[in-house]
Amino acid sequence: MGKISVNEVEFEYCDFNNPDHLTRLVELIEVYLTDPMGQAAPLNKIQQLRLVDGLNKNFRFVLFCMYKDEAVGLVTFFENFSTFKARPYLNVHDVIVEPKYRGKGLGKLLLEQVIEIAKERKCCKVTLEVRDDNYTAQTLYIDHGFADTKPKMYFWTKFLE
Repeated sequence: MGKISVNEVEFEYCDFNNPDHLTRLVELIEVYLTDPMGQAAPLNKIQQLRLVDGLNKNFRFVLFCMYKDEAVGLVTFFENFSTFKARPYLNVHDVIVEPKYRGKGLGKLLLEQVIEIAKERKCCKVTLEVRDDNYTAQTLYIDHGFADTKPKMYFWTKFLE
Protein backbone atom coordinates (compact mmCIF):
# COMPACT_ATOMS: atom_id res chain seq x y z
CA MET A 1 0.00 0.00 0.00
CA GLY A 2 1.47 3.35 -1.07
CA LYS A 3 0.35 6.83 -0.16
CA ILE A 4 -3.22 7.22 1.00
CA SER A 5 -5.09 10.04 -0.71
CA VAL A 6 -7.04 12.68 1.14
CA ASN A 7 -10.18 11.33 -0.56
CA GLU A 8 -9.74 8.03 1.30
CA VAL A 9 -9.46 9.71 4.71
CA GLU A 10 -11.95 11.38 6.98
CA PHE A 11 -11.30 13.37 10.12
CA GLU A 12 -13.45 13.00 13.16
CA TYR A 13 -13.27 14.82 16.48
CA CYS A 14 -13.14 12.57 19.50
CA ASP A 15 -16.55 12.37 21.16
CA PHE A 16 -15.80 12.12 24.87
CA ASN A 17 -19.24 10.57 25.41
CA ASN A 18 -18.49 7.71 23.00
CA PRO A 19 -16.82 4.72 24.75
CA ASP A 20 -15.42 3.45 21.42
CA HIS A 21 -13.71 6.79 20.81
CA LEU A 22 -12.25 6.81 24.32
CA THR A 23 -10.94 3.28 23.94
CA ARG A 24 -9.29 4.13 20.62
CA LEU A 25 -7.87 7.36 22.04
CA VAL A 26 -6.12 5.44 24.82
CA GLU A 27 -4.94 2.76 22.39
CA LEU A 28 -3.40 5.30 20.01
CA ILE A 29 -1.75 7.26 22.83
CA GLU A 30 -0.21 3.98 24.01
CA VAL A 31 1.11 3.31 20.49
CA TYR A 32 3.03 6.57 20.83
CA LEU A 33 4.09 6.03 24.44
CA THR A 34 5.61 2.62 23.72
CA ASP A 35 7.22 3.70 20.44
CA PRO A 36 11.00 4.30 20.54
CA MET A 37 10.29 8.05 20.28
CA GLY A 38 7.90 7.89 23.24
CA GLN A 39 10.21 5.86 25.46
CA ALA A 40 7.50 5.23 28.05
CA ALA A 41 5.58 2.36 29.56
CA PRO A 42 1.89 1.84 28.86
CA LEU A 43 -0.51 3.71 31.11
CA ASN A 44 -2.13 1.86 33.96
CA LYS A 45 -5.94 1.96 34.29
CA ILE A 46 -5.91 4.97 36.65
CA GLN A 47 -3.61 6.91 34.30
CA GLN A 48 -5.87 6.04 31.36
CA LEU A 49 -8.85 7.49 33.21
CA ARG A 50 -6.85 10.61 34.12
CA LEU A 51 -5.78 11.00 30.49
CA VAL A 52 -9.33 10.92 29.18
CA ASP A 53 -10.67 13.12 31.98
CA GLY A 54 -7.81 15.62 31.65
CA LEU A 55 -8.22 15.97 27.89
CA ASN A 56 -11.98 16.32 28.28
CA LYS A 57 -11.68 19.11 30.87
CA ASN A 58 -9.05 21.27 29.17
CA PHE A 59 -9.06 23.44 26.06
CA ARG A 60 -8.18 20.54 23.83
CA PHE A 61 -8.99 18.93 20.58
CA VAL A 62 -8.47 15.30 19.67
CA LEU A 63 -8.88 14.64 15.98
CA PHE A 64 -8.92 11.09 14.62
CA CYS A 65 -7.66 10.18 11.18
CA MET A 66 -10.18 7.67 9.84
CA TYR A 67 -9.23 5.24 7.08
CA LYS A 68 -11.75 2.58 6.04
CA ASP A 69 -13.86 3.39 9.13
CA GLU A 70 -10.95 2.79 11.50
CA ALA A 71 -9.12 5.40 13.56
CA VAL A 72 -5.54 4.81 12.38
CA GLY A 73 -4.06 8.02 13.75
CA LEU A 74 -4.78 11.09 15.76
CA VAL A 75 -3.54 14.53 16.63
CA THR A 76 -4.02 16.27 19.96
CA PHE A 77 -3.83 20.04 20.10
CA PHE A 78 -4.71 22.81 22.49
CA GLU A 79 -5.94 26.34 21.99
CA ASN A 80 -3.87 29.02 23.70
CA PHE A 81 -3.74 32.79 23.48
CA SER A 82 -0.87 34.96 22.27
CA THR A 83 -0.48 38.14 24.27
CA PHE A 84 1.97 39.40 21.62
CA LYS A 85 -0.57 39.04 18.79
CA ALA A 86 -3.76 39.35 20.86
CA ARG A 87 -5.12 36.31 19.04
CA PRO A 88 -5.53 32.61 19.74
CA TYR A 89 -3.11 29.97 18.53
CA LEU A 90 -3.04 26.19 18.42
CA ASN A 91 -0.33 24.05 19.99
CA VAL A 92 0.09 20.56 18.56
CA HIS A 93 1.00 18.09 21.28
CA ASP A 94 0.82 14.64 19.66
CA VAL A 95 0.78 13.41 16.08
CA ILE A 96 0.27 9.64 16.12
CA VAL A 97 -0.11 7.17 13.26
CA GLU A 98 -0.39 3.40 13.72
CA PRO A 99 2.93 1.80 12.72
CA LYS A 100 1.46 -0.18 9.80
CA TYR A 101 0.07 3.06 8.31
CA ARG A 102 3.24 5.15 8.68
CA GLY A 103 4.95 6.48 5.57
CA LYS A 104 1.64 6.76 3.71
CA GLY A 105 1.10 10.50 4.18
CA LEU A 106 -1.35 10.37 7.09
CA GLY A 107 0.80 12.51 9.41
CA LYS A 108 0.90 15.10 6.62
CA LEU A 109 -2.89 15.01 6.30
CA LEU A 110 -3.36 15.34 10.06
CA LEU A 111 -1.03 18.34 10.23
CA GLU A 112 -2.69 20.00 7.23
CA GLN A 113 -6.07 19.55 8.93
CA VAL A 114 -4.82 21.28 12.09
CA ILE A 115 -3.48 24.16 10.02
CA GLU A 116 -6.88 24.51 8.32
CA ILE A 117 -8.63 24.46 11.71
CA ALA A 118 -6.27 27.18 12.94
CA LYS A 119 -7.10 29.33 9.92
CA GLU A 120 -10.84 28.81 10.46
CA ARG A 121 -10.46 29.82 14.11
CA LYS A 122 -8.51 32.97 13.08
CA CYS A 123 -5.42 31.80 14.95
CA CYS A 124 -2.16 33.67 14.56
CA LYS A 125 0.02 30.56 14.55
CA VAL A 126 0.37 26.84 15.15
CA THR A 127 3.14 25.71 17.47
CA LEU A 128 4.66 22.35 18.29
CA GLU A 129 7.75 20.74 19.74
CA VAL A 130 9.81 17.98 18.20
CA ARG A 131 12.59 15.83 19.56
CA ASP A 132 16.09 16.60 18.36
CA ASP A 133 16.48 13.03 17.05
CA ASN A 134 13.04 12.66 15.43
CA TYR A 135 14.13 13.37 11.86
CA THR A 136 10.97 11.96 10.28
CA ALA A 137 8.78 14.40 12.22
CA GLN A 138 11.20 17.28 11.62
CA THR A 139 10.99 16.68 7.86
CA LEU A 140 7.18 16.65 8.01
CA TYR A 141 7.10 19.88 10.00
CA ILE A 142 9.68 21.66 7.82
CA ASP A 143 7.68 20.69 4.73
CA HIS A 144 4.70 22.50 6.26
CA GLY A 145 6.57 25.73 7.03
CA PHE A 146 7.59 25.13 10.63
CA ALA A 147 11.06 26.29 11.60
CA ASP A 148 13.18 27.19 14.57
CA THR A 149 12.55 30.66 15.91
CA LYS A 150 14.75 33.71 15.60
CA PRO A 151 16.02 34.34 18.13
CA LYS A 152 16.35 30.65 18.93
CA MET A 153 14.05 29.52 21.74
CA TYR A 154 14.37 26.52 23.98
CA PHE A 155 11.73 24.22 25.33
CA TRP A 156 12.96 23.35 28.80
CA THR A 157 11.41 21.15 31.42
CA LYS A 158 11.64 20.82 35.19
CA PHE A 159 10.10 17.51 36.18
CA LEU A 160 8.24 17.47 39.48
CA GLU A 161 8.21 13.85 40.57
